[in-house]
Amino acid sequence: MDEYIDVATKQGKLTGKKELKSIVHQNGLYHHTAHLWLYTKDKHILLAQRSAKKTICPLLWDVSVAGHIDADELPKQAAVRETSEEIGLHLSEEDLELIGVYECFQNYDNGLIDNEFHNTFIAELKVNISELNLQETEVEAVKLVSFQDFENLIENIGKSNHFVPSNKTYYQTVYEKIVSKIA
Repeated sequence: MDEYIDVATKQGKLTGKKELKSIVHQNGLYHHTAHLWLYTKDKHILLAQRSAKKTICPLLWDVSVAGHIDADELPKQAAVRETSEEIGLHLSEEDLELIGVYECFQNYDNGLIDNEFHNTFIAELKVNISELNLQETEVEAVKLVSFQDFENLIENIGKSNHFVPSNKTYYQTVYEKIVSKIA
Protein backbone atom coordinates (compact mmCIF):
# COMPACT_ATOMS: atom_id res chain seq x y z
CA MET A 1 0.00 0.00 0.00
CA ASP A 2 1.40 3.39 -0.97
CA GLU A 3 0.32 5.73 1.80
CA TYR A 4 1.34 9.31 2.44
CA ILE A 5 3.98 9.88 5.09
CA ASP A 6 5.52 13.01 6.57
CA VAL A 7 8.88 14.10 5.18
CA ALA A 8 11.60 15.05 7.66
CA THR A 9 14.94 16.86 7.53
CA LYS A 10 18.27 15.03 7.92
CA GLN A 11 18.02 15.93 11.61
CA GLY A 12 14.57 14.31 11.91
CA LYS A 13 12.46 17.47 12.11
CA LEU A 14 9.18 17.30 10.22
CA THR A 15 9.09 19.67 7.24
CA GLY A 16 5.31 19.92 6.86
CA LYS A 17 5.54 18.17 3.48
CA LYS A 18 3.84 14.85 2.78
CA GLU A 19 4.81 12.38 0.09
CA LEU A 20 3.90 8.89 -1.04
CA LYS A 21 6.01 6.21 0.64
CA SER A 22 7.23 4.96 -2.75
CA ILE A 23 8.51 8.43 -3.66
CA VAL A 24 10.13 8.84 -0.23
CA HIS A 25 12.08 5.61 -0.74
CA GLN A 26 12.86 6.31 -4.39
CA ASN A 27 14.30 9.75 -3.61
CA GLY A 28 15.85 8.93 -0.23
CA LEU A 29 13.72 11.44 1.69
CA TYR A 30 14.05 11.35 5.47
CA HIS A 31 11.04 10.04 7.37
CA HIS A 32 9.92 8.42 10.63
CA THR A 33 8.94 4.87 11.51
CA ALA A 34 7.56 3.31 14.67
CA HIS A 35 9.22 0.24 16.19
CA LEU A 36 7.88 -1.79 19.08
CA TRP A 37 9.93 -4.39 20.92
CA LEU A 38 7.85 -6.72 23.07
CA TYR A 39 9.35 -8.53 26.05
CA THR A 40 8.06 -10.87 28.75
CA LYS A 41 8.67 -10.71 32.49
CA ASP A 42 10.39 -14.09 32.26
CA LYS A 43 13.13 -12.48 30.13
CA HIS A 44 12.17 -13.24 26.55
CA ILE A 45 11.94 -10.95 23.52
CA LEU A 46 9.43 -11.37 20.70
CA LEU A 47 11.04 -11.46 17.26
CA ALA A 48 9.16 -11.25 13.98
CA GLN A 49 10.34 -12.91 10.81
CA ARG A 50 9.88 -10.60 7.85
CA SER A 51 7.45 -11.95 5.27
CA ALA A 52 8.83 -13.76 2.23
CA LYS A 53 6.85 -11.14 0.25
CA LYS A 54 8.95 -8.22 1.57
CA THR A 55 11.27 -6.51 -0.93
CA ILE A 56 13.83 -5.73 1.78
CA CYS A 57 15.42 -8.52 3.86
CA PRO A 58 12.70 -11.15 3.35
CA LEU A 59 12.63 -13.96 5.92
CA LEU A 60 15.18 -12.32 8.23
CA TRP A 61 14.25 -11.83 11.88
CA ASP A 62 13.80 -8.34 13.24
CA VAL A 63 11.88 -6.09 15.62
CA SER A 64 8.57 -7.37 17.05
CA VAL A 65 6.57 -4.77 15.08
CA ALA A 66 7.61 -1.97 12.75
CA GLY A 67 6.01 0.33 10.24
CA HIS A 68 5.91 3.77 8.73
CA ILE A 69 4.21 6.59 10.55
CA ASP A 70 1.36 7.83 8.36
CA ALA A 71 1.05 11.51 7.52
CA ASP A 72 -0.26 13.48 10.52
CA GLU A 73 0.01 10.42 12.78
CA LEU A 74 1.96 10.48 16.04
CA PRO A 75 4.64 7.82 16.72
CA LYS A 76 2.70 6.15 19.56
CA GLN A 77 -0.44 6.05 17.43
CA ALA A 78 1.52 4.39 14.63
CA ALA A 79 3.04 1.82 17.00
CA VAL A 80 -0.41 0.88 18.34
CA ARG A 81 -1.88 0.71 14.81
CA GLU A 82 1.00 -1.34 13.39
CA THR A 83 0.87 -3.76 16.33
CA SER A 84 -2.81 -4.39 15.70
CA GLU A 85 -2.31 -4.75 11.93
CA GLU A 86 0.83 -6.90 11.92
CA ILE A 87 0.33 -9.27 14.85
CA GLY A 88 -3.28 -8.72 15.95
CA LEU A 89 -2.27 -7.49 19.41
CA HIS A 90 -4.31 -4.60 20.81
CA LEU A 91 -2.34 -2.25 23.05
CA SER A 92 -3.01 1.24 24.30
CA GLU A 93 -0.58 4.13 24.01
CA GLU A 94 -0.12 3.93 27.79
CA ASP A 95 1.36 0.42 27.37
CA LEU A 96 4.28 1.83 25.37
CA GLU A 97 7.52 3.29 26.67
CA LEU A 98 9.64 5.37 24.29
CA ILE A 99 13.30 4.37 24.62
CA GLY A 100 14.68 6.60 21.88
CA VAL A 101 14.72 7.71 18.26
CA TYR A 102 17.46 6.06 16.21
CA GLU A 103 18.84 6.88 12.77
CA CYS A 104 18.86 4.13 10.17
CA PHE A 105 20.11 5.27 6.78
CA GLN A 106 20.44 2.43 4.25
CA ASN A 107 20.71 1.94 0.50
CA TYR A 108 19.60 -1.39 -0.93
CA ASP A 109 20.56 -3.28 -4.09
CA ASN A 110 17.04 -2.89 -5.48
CA GLY A 111 17.48 0.91 -5.57
CA LEU A 112 15.47 1.66 -2.44
CA ILE A 113 16.95 4.41 -0.28
CA ASP A 114 15.73 4.15 3.29
CA ASN A 115 16.51 7.18 5.45
CA GLU A 116 14.51 6.43 8.57
CA PHE A 117 14.26 7.60 12.13
CA HIS A 118 13.07 4.67 14.26
CA ASN A 119 10.81 5.94 17.06
CA THR A 120 11.43 2.93 19.30
CA PHE A 121 9.11 1.72 22.03
CA ILE A 122 9.12 -1.23 24.39
CA ALA A 123 6.16 -2.92 26.04
CA GLU A 124 5.43 -6.05 28.00
CA LEU A 125 3.85 -8.91 26.08
CA LYS A 126 1.08 -10.27 28.29
CA VAL A 127 -0.48 -12.88 25.98
CA ASN A 128 0.69 -16.20 24.64
CA ILE A 129 2.14 -15.88 21.14
CA SER A 130 -0.35 -18.49 19.94
CA GLU A 131 -3.00 -15.77 20.36
CA LEU A 132 -1.31 -13.46 17.84
CA ASN A 133 -2.80 -13.11 14.36
CA LEU A 134 -0.03 -12.50 11.81
CA GLN A 135 -0.49 -10.32 8.73
CA GLU A 136 1.03 -12.54 6.02
CA THR A 137 2.23 -9.66 3.83
CA GLU A 138 4.33 -8.35 6.73
CA VAL A 139 5.14 -11.20 9.13
CA GLU A 140 6.06 -14.78 8.25
CA ALA A 141 6.40 -16.01 11.85
CA VAL A 142 7.06 -14.88 15.42
CA LYS A 143 9.06 -16.44 18.23
CA LEU A 144 10.16 -15.69 21.75
CA VAL A 145 13.89 -15.87 22.41
CA SER A 146 15.55 -15.78 25.80
CA PHE A 147 17.77 -12.85 26.70
CA GLN A 148 20.78 -15.19 26.40
CA ASP A 149 19.72 -16.33 22.93
CA PHE A 150 19.13 -12.71 21.90
CA GLU A 151 22.68 -11.83 23.02
CA ASN A 152 24.05 -14.75 20.99
CA LEU A 153 22.07 -13.70 17.92
CA ILE A 154 23.44 -10.15 18.19
CA GLU A 155 26.99 -11.48 18.60
CA ASN A 156 26.64 -13.55 15.42
CA ILE A 157 25.08 -10.90 13.17
CA GLY A 158 26.64 -11.21 9.75
CA LYS A 159 27.71 -14.79 10.43
CA SER A 160 24.37 -16.52 10.97
CA ASN A 161 22.19 -14.63 8.45
CA HIS A 162 19.48 -14.52 11.12
CA PHE A 163 19.03 -10.79 11.84
CA VAL A 164 19.04 -7.86 9.43
CA PRO A 165 22.85 -7.40 9.38
CA SER A 166 23.07 -3.60 9.35
CA ASN A 167 21.28 -3.14 12.67
CA LYS A 168 23.74 -4.63 15.21
CA THR A 169 24.29 -1.45 17.26
CA TYR A 170 20.56 -0.76 17.28
CA TYR A 171 19.78 -4.29 18.53
CA GLN A 172 22.40 -3.93 21.28
CA THR A 173 20.95 -0.60 22.42
CA VAL A 174 17.38 -1.93 22.48
CA TYR A 175 18.48 -5.03 24.37
CA GLU A 176 20.22 -2.94 27.05
CA LYS A 177 17.08 -0.80 27.49
CA ILE A 178 14.86 -3.88 27.87
CA VAL A 179 17.23 -5.51 30.37
CA SER A 180 17.37 -2.33 32.46
CA LYS A 181 13.56 -2.08 32.36
CA ILE A 182 12.91 -5.47 33.93
CA ALA A 183 16.07 -5.89 36.00
